[in-house]
Amino acid sequence: QVQVVESGGGLVQAGGSLRLSCAASGRTFSTYTMGWFRQAPGKEREFVAAIIWTGASTRYADSVKGRFTISRDNAKNTVYLQMNSLKPEDTDVYYCAAKQWGSISASLADYDYWGQGTQVTVSS
Repeated sequence: QVQVVESGGGLVQAGGSLRLSCAASGRTFSTYTMGWFRQAPGKEREFVAAIIWTGASTRYADSVKGRFTISRDNAKNTVYLQMNSLKPEDTDVYYCAAKQWGSISASLADYDYWGQGTQVTVSS
């Protein structure tokens, strides 16, 4: 089992950058494929990005391609989401999620463990 805790959210102006971090507990972090999702009030949670447990492959939602980068440091049990060229529509609560082994997935149902989320607000 793994626990994940997000950090790094905040308020930023449009065009700015933020880096989110997701720290995971446990000695088996390197076996978990990690994902970032986001959710606005009253809306469904949606996929943002994911990175396979080896770090060799990534996947992004079309809305963030070219602006966001997901990466991981297995030695630090941490996954990152670098967000550049932020837009007001990126304002959401961002969640980190983990699934053991397996391929990258954009489906919420495939992830077993979730953090509490971190708020990102982009002002225009």
